[in-house]
Amino acid sequence: MNLDKNIYKNFVSDIKQRIRSAQYEAMKAVNKQAIQLNWDIGKMIVEKQEQLGWGKSVVEQLSKDLQREFPDQRGWSARNLWRMKQFYESYYNSEILPPLVAEIGWTHNCIIMEKCKDDLEREFYIRMTRKYGWTKDVLINQIEGNSYALYLTNQTNFEQTLPEKYKNQAILAVKDDYNFDFLDLSDKHSEKELELALLKNIRLFLIEMGGDFSFMGNQYKVKEGEDNYSIDLLLFHRRLKSLIAIELKIGEFIPEYAGKMQFYLSLLNDKVRLPDENPAIGIIICKSKKRTRVDYALREANQPIGVATYNLTNELPKQLEGLLPSPEKIAENLKIIEQ
Repeated sequence: MNLDKNIYKNFVSDIKQRIRSAQYEAMKAVNKQAIQLNWDIGKMIVEKQEQLGWGKSVVEQLSKDLQREFPDQRGWSARNLWRMKQFYESYYNSEILPPLVAEIGWTHNCIIMEKCKDDLEREFYIRMTRKYGWTKDVLINQIEGNSYALYLTNQTNFEQTLPEKYKNQAILAVKDDYNFDFLDLSDKHSEKELELALLKNIRLFLIEMGGDFSFMGNQYKVKEGEDNYSIDLLLFHRRLKSLIAIELKIGEFIPEYAGKMQFYLSLLNDKVRLPDENPAIGIIICKSKKRTRVDYALREANQPIGVATYNLTNELPKQLEGLLPSPEKIAENLKIIEQ
């Protein structure tokens, strides 16, 4: 039998991809069934307690009976049964969340349910976990790093500078504050030290950026006439199909930074951007900022720019407390995640 090696190689590749796709769909179906089972058990426990006045002891007894009946299966501990009960009680009044919870794993659901304060916050992390495939550890890190608040309080001028078709997605690509606690840096460090530390921890840096970012280079050179200009970090956002220029500043934001970023974005759009890519976006990451000053600096800027801060400890910046938008606005923003 004579086989064209290239044709056969592509044939095998297609078969493997089809198998992986089928396995993934099977896993999704199994997960949905498992989540539905846990929902039903939680509902049955709640209903029986309400109807018959059963107390806490019924869960302990039920756990023993289920473990005896299904000794080879995990998940029947009293603690997990209590989680099923809490799972049902937490979501049965919501119109939005019950269909979403089946899209992520049980462990992820438990983390979100136990660590998040309200339905809007839970919806945010469920949607982000589903969209970006966050592992358990990444999810915990995102929750403990207050990503929910940091995405919803960011400062950008995207509303005025980006097309309707993808400005909302861009808004959710920029945080208000980035947690760089994975860097081994002292409080006194230079911009070069910050840049090199991020490069050394590039995987964690891209995770902290939030997903869909790819690294293109540091001190990225763009030539204009006889002059060369260097952009601290250049990333690419796959979903936005945009170059992302990042400038790192170890001090407080000043308006001049926005002007410099506009210049860089113009260069990138003219000399680096490919014909099928969207306009470049800039993110200025500073040690601190005055929000009013940022608002003024971005108001007249005609290039899409976001201004964020960074910190080296896992704490929500004090200035963000009380800045979350209204529940109606948050609900509107959460729909953007699916776009």
